[in-house]
Amino acid sequence: MTTTATAPLTIKDAEALVTVAQRAAETAGTTVSVTVLDAGGHLLAFRRDDRAVLISGETSTRKAYTALQLNTPTADLVDAVQPGGLFHTLPTALDRPLLFIAGGVPVHRDGRVIGAIGVGGGAPEQDHAFATAAVADLD
Repeated sequence: MTTTATAPLTIKDAEALVTVAQRAAETAGTTVSVTVLDAGGHLLAFRRDDRAVLISGETSTRKAYTALQLNTPTADLVDAVQPGGLFHTLPTALDRPLLFIAGGVPVHRDGRVIGAIGVGGGAPEQDHAFATAAVADLD
């Protein structure tokens, strides 16, 4: 039986993700911050538009981290943390920077999670669209 290693998310990949997400935001007239993390949760790339609200840097990072840890777009987790939801107590049960607002998307290669992107600064639906566009554009 042979196994092949999945190529990790590279700096080049991370920079491409940031560029595509920021261009999508710019086209929509929105200023954002974009964070890209590798599979271990380490920062690979970060960029904040000059006019983006300062907190967008933190929210983009937390969205990426949440998407990575749960291997799910944060847009798909919003209902899970509402009262009665599967993860209702998760945001307060862990001492981790989780954020259940749309805009975080895991990045997969060969069916494996290799990192995540988070976008913050626009409306949650916009942030999700910008992150999704970036992931879809990745080779």
